[in-house]
Amino acid sequence: MSAIMTEYRYIQRVAGIWGGRPIITGTRTPVKTIVGYYRLGLSVEEILEGLPHLTPAQIYEALSYYHDHQAEIEQDIAESRVESLIERYGLQVTADGHLVAGSNYAALSPHSCPFS
Repeated sequence: MSAIMTEYRYIQRVAGIWGGRPIITGTRTPVKTIVGYYRLGLSVEEILEGLPHLTPAQIYEALSYYHDHQAEIEQDIAESRVESLIERYGLQVTADGHLVAGSNYAALSPHSCPFS
């Protein structure tokens, strides 16, 4: 897989990881994950407790990338919401809250998964 470096030292895009969305260099941690924790009110130190493989510089750079590319990351977050995935892949929600393939099951493939 070839990495596409950004103007940020710790942020890159890799076609085979998270669909080429921005990740922390050398990891599979997407920028949107860091942003999600930050929006929940976690400090950089608390984020590092949950993601000990990252450094403070990587967290700060992910937040910097977010502020410079807010529309892109907001769209990525919105597209990753359960409601969007249900609609996109034609999933059904069972009475006990599980997601199952709906009528569009044939359209699903390992290559179309947004989490790879």
